[in-house]
Amino acid sequence: MTSRPARTDRSRPAPAGRPAGRRGPGRVTAVLRGRLAAGGPERGANPVELAVVMPAILVLLFASIQLAVWFVARSTALNAAQTAVNAQRALQAPPNAGRDRATTFLRAAGDWLVDWESPGPTCTATATEVTCTVSGRSLSVIPGVRFAVSQRAHGPVERWTTG
Repeated sequence: MTSRPARTDRSRPAPAGRPAGRRGPGRVTAVLRGRLAAGGPERGANPVELAVVMPAILVLLFASIQLAVWFVARSTALNAAQTAVNAQRALQAPPNAGRDRATTFLRAAGDWLVDWESPGPTCTATATEVTCTVSGRSLSVIPGVRFAVSQRAHGPVERWTTG
């Protein structure tokens, strides 16, 4: 004969006057009535507080997202400018090598930096140095908000020198 496990409080049947389980319908109703009665004149204040605070929370949320998008746009412009300098400073590079490389980079980078086509990337080269500039504006998360982005990179031109 196998022995049965001992009965615990959970496995015992509920008394006749008490609802079954820890949270019977009678107990839940009593707890809710107690909580509602305890609120007194403050009852319903939480939704009003939330309605007052929620616009500020949303403004902070969208502002932080817009700031992050601006940083990504700056990083994209700087990477495009550095790529242009690396292409333009090569030994005997064609005159538009930097501009073409920056344009290719910006087309592949996505829409973090917008309106960069109108002035386009610019590169100026002297006998010893190359400077490239990429300008545009960051993608707008908040309607009507525009942040200008302009990044510049420069480097020496590769050339033969005497030692």
